[in-house]
Amino acid sequence: MNRRRITFGPRFWIVASLVLLACSLVVVMVGAAIAPPSSHQTLDVATGPLPTPRISAPPVTPTDSFSAESASDPKTVTVPAEDASVAILDSSTTDQTTAFALLATVPVKGPAPMTGYVRTAMFGAAWLDEDRNGCDTRNDMLSRDLTAIVKSGSCRVLSGRLVSPYTGGVIDFVRGNRTSTAVQIDHVVSLGDAWRTGAQQLTGAQRVALANDPINLFAVDARSNAQKRDGDTATWLPASKPFRCTYVSHQVSVKATYGLWVTQAEHDAMARVLSDCASMPAVTSPFVPTSVPQPVVVVTPAPAASPVKVAPAPAPSSCDPNYSGQCVPVTSDVDCAGGSGDGPAYLTGTVSVIGSDHYGLDRNHDGIGCN
Repeated sequence: MNRRRITFGPRFWIVASLVLLACSLVVVMVGAAIAPPSSHQTLDVATGPLPTPRISAPPVTPTDSFSAESASDPKTVTVPAEDASVAILDSSTTDQTTAFALLATVPVKGPAPMTGYVRTAMFGAAWLDEDRNGCDTRNDMLSRDLTAIVKSGSCRVLSGRLVSPYTGGVIDFVRGNRTSTAVQIDHVVSLGDAWRTGAQQLTGAQRVALANDPINLFAVDARSNAQKRDGDTATWLPASKPFRCTYVSHQVSVKATYGLWVTQAEHDAMARVLSDCASMPAVTSPFVPTSVPQPVVVVTPAPAASPVKVAPAPAPSSCDPNYSGQCVPVTSDVDCAGGSGDGPAYLTGTVSVIGSDHYGLDRNHDGIGCN
């Protein structure tokens, strides 16, 4: 049997060597990819430390971006150009009134379209100093609703504890780029809902006041604020049932204060909640002019007029018209007292003779009798 000898030239060995080298590199790369990470990391001086994992913020409604802004303070505290203004004339509308009774005064209409709604254009930038106390509204609300507060200066809240009224859950608030979002400021009547129910007819100053009015704001947990979005009473209520009466009383008070209306579904939902707490009082905005008690005008009847004493009609004159200064009686004779006459009538003092001196009283004819 003949065997054929196979020989390999130099070119073959060069190619084979290159193929083996390539395979080795592939094995090394695959091994590095599947190998467990090292417990040591090398800090790249050029790129800096590894980034902190990003905490995603809760979703916000596309029609009301205020939720996204609510976690941060404004860079500067800005006072609105105009004073806070509301629709009602004085606090008598909400003072000493129950929310249930106030609801009956709020008009019921269908929702208006969202046409033209732009948050900052229609309701002002987030967290103005509407009450002109030197602090922005967000820090005012944190100061009002949190406990165990630590501040920087007179306004800026650095930390505190919140019991979210919407859930009853406790949040330990710490200010920070990624932690401040845990506590948000919710509009009880959301700005989107306000726009659909009459805010389009308000003045700019009234809309800015509505967005910063303390009766329309609560510090709450971020999850509840994200769930609510711009819903009304018919579509969302706090998970904490004991708080629902307070929540709805604030909604009714805000709607009445700013001249807004409610939809039929919203009205019915409000009435259902308030029927269990009919004595829940309405709340009055600090922006509403205080009603000044009008002085009670007491009409005092004029005293009965004293009867006018009417002099009786004079009897036929008993005084002689020929004399003046005193009454000289008309009689058979009149003499001067102390004289020699025998009366029967006498005059004490003088008397002027203006006519005929038939009684002979003016003896010296000087016009004066009895002198």
